[in-house]
Parts: sequence; structure tokens; C-alpha cells
Amino acid sequence: MAGQSDPHISLFSAQEVEFLGEDEMVEIVPNMRMDPLNLICGDFGPFRPQIATQVPLWLAVALKKRGKCTIRPPEWMSVEKLTQVLEAERNSLREFQPLPFHYVEIARLLSDHARDDIPDVYMVRSLIEDIRDVRFHKVETGLETIHERTHAVKLKNLSAMEANIVRPFVVRALQAFYKHDSPEMIPQPDTTAIRRRQAADRGPKRDRRY
Repeated sequence: MAGQSDPHISLFSAQEVEFLGEDEMVEIVPNMRMDPLNLICGDFGPFRPQIATQVPLWLAVALKKRGKCTIRPPEWMSVEKLTQVLEAERNSLREFQPLPFHYVEIARLLSDHARDDIPDVYMVRSLIEDIRDVRFHKVETGLETIHERTHAVKLKNLSAMEANIVRPFVVRALQAFYKHDSPEMIPQPDTTAIRRRQAADRGPKRDRRY
């Protein structure tokens, strides 16, 4: 997995972040009858026609591909809600609006595999892209304020994708500033060893007694 070479600075690929987002719960409406699924990650079901139930996103997509259910998009994925979020993002220069941690991955998977279940799917996709752009601009603006006296950076309500992109830069910048501002953290040469070598080069001390 990307980032394993340095445990302090993890950088996941877009596919890995999407894989993590597939564990988010969504609501489906089955059109078939099936006993509960007993999986390592939990028990889901039983499944009955036209009775909504909660399942992980990956399972919802798998059932949708087989024509076994429809997927109910989350409430925040409506044009009305996303329009409100976009306006709030634009009106707030520093604050990020609360959205699901994997909102980008959820929206992408649903629009790719269940677009017929999403009202105004193209408008929803466009609003998601606009929200991403506005939030990234705020992230970039916030990072410009980092300087040598910055000891921590607090960015509330970042999504998984946004945090994944920002974290490596922030960590490296803070480490560089801290190292520059704290010379005592830089290893100093062993002056004791140097003095010993110099004394050895001069040879043994002479006896000054007469």
C-alpha cells in the first residue's frame, strides 16, 4: 500500500481511498427475497422485496449490478442540499461545511453504478465538482499561511480525499520549519573526539619538571 515506506507520512492512491469509502453504509430497496448475509464485516439482511435496508456501499453496488435492488441516494446528494452546501462554502472563506468523510467516493460510485437511481444525476455531479473546487481553493489559501512559527494546522471537516492530498505537504512543511527553527535538533559534531585526535597528533605531553 502506498505510504507504507514512511509510517509518519501516508499517501494513499485514489483507488485506495475509494476502497476505504466502499465501507460507508447506504440504503437499498431489494426486489428479491434473500436470507441474511453473515460476513466478516457484519451481518446484513434479511432482504425482502420493497423493504429498505442498510448495507455497505460495495454490497449495494454489487447487488445493483445484478439487478437485485435500487439504491437510495443519501439525503445530502440532492440538488437542493448540494446547492446550499456550495453557497455556504463560497460564503465562508476559512470554514469547511460538514460533509460525509467519503463524500467524493460515495458520489462517484453512485453516479457510475446507480445513476438511474439519482434524480438530476448530472446536476448532482456538477455540484459535487464545484464544491470540490471551492474547498481545494480554501485549502490552498490556508496552506499559504504556514510559516516558521506554525506548530500545528487545524482543518476541520476535511474529506478523506482532501486530507490525503494535504497531509504529506503539511507534515513535510512543519518538519522543515521545526528543524530550521530548532538548531539543537540538528546533530552537532562530537567535539570531544576531535580534541582527543588533536592531542594525539601533538604526541605525548613532555615532563616540564627539571
